[in-house]
Amino acid sequence: MVAGSIEAEPHSALVNGVQNHNGLEEKLDELRRVLSKADGDLLRIVGVGAGAWGSVFAALLQDSYGQFRDKVQIRIWRRPGRAVDKATAEHLFEVINSREDVLRRLIRRCAYLKYVEARLGDRTLYADETLKDGFCLNMVDTPLCPMKVVTNLQEAVWDADIVVNGLPSTETREVFEEISKYWKERITVPIIISLAKGNRGCIGTCSSYNYAHTND
Repeated sequence: MVAGSIEAEPHSALVNGVQNHNGLEEKLDELRRVLSKADGDLLRIVGVGAGAWGSVFAALLQDSYGQFRDKVQIRIWRRPGRAVDKATAEHLFEVINSREDVLRRLIRRCAYLKYVEARLGDRTLYADETLKDGFCLNMVDTPLCPMKVVTNLQEAVWDADIVVNGLPSTETREVFEEISKYWKERITVPIIISLAKGNRGCIGTCSSYNYAHTND
């Protein structure tokens, strides 16, 4: 499920009276063994970057493995404080009211009223709180699984076992240079999976370097 909600049918089913997770739990256990995770010690997976690409990837992980709460924790980092404009809030409200499963979920979580208030202009919505409710601002029409969202970079990554980079290539170096400061005292470095697309452009020093070497 890329675009469902937590109301969707779960992966697990009863087969001959035994719960079947389509091998997901076995895969998770194998990964935990590879990373030497002890019983009771959560495998911590962190998505860095909450654009459409990073959010979908993290939501897929949450949808597949979030049910194993005693074995894995999945969270996503995004920059704090981005206000959602009134037009987007109104569109979110339309999406919510067109999806019965999403509407029920938000009402159960007592989160529906803030979208009513935002539509009326009486409330400012922020990107990180909408992501917690399952909405990526780049994919407003496609509700995702609600996710654990962290806006403090150090808090998000300091104890991570696996980091999934969902940032654009132009932002990756800056953010990971900051992250490296938080890992200096660690004995082991996390596994890093990069989803970054494109090339990081360089101006000035790169151009000067290339010019100097082509004129040697």
